Amino acid sequence: MRESTERARALRQTSTRVETLIWAQLRDRRLGGFKFRRQRPVGRYYADFACIEQRLIVELDGEPHDWNFAYDSARDRRLMRDGYRVLRVRNEDVQRDLQGVLDMILNALHEQEAPSHTPSP
Repeated sequence: MRESTERARALRQTSTRVETLIWAQLRDRRLGGFKFRRQRPVGRYYADFACIEQRLIVELDGEPHDWNFAYDSARDRRLMRDGYRVLRVRNEDVQRDLQGVLDMILNALHEQEAPSHTPSP
């Protein structure tokens, strides 16, 4: 447990400019009153941003040549098996249209709040 806490702390201290930009909008329940955590350990992975109560993970992705598609895909499948939804956002989109990204995150959070089925009469 101590190792994961230290690693999460190190990841927070080396945040990218884009992570800092979006974190300023997510922290302190600034987005729709939802609580987010940054560089949160989730299983054996670290989520860039996680809203635990809504089981939503927001991952920021850099340049396409920086992506490890096989790893990201396996990671996303594992997180989904554990009951999380993973929303991947490109760094470029955060820089170009921060409000649009925030709206997308908020929509995903509200989708989770809606009942998943209609009760039978």
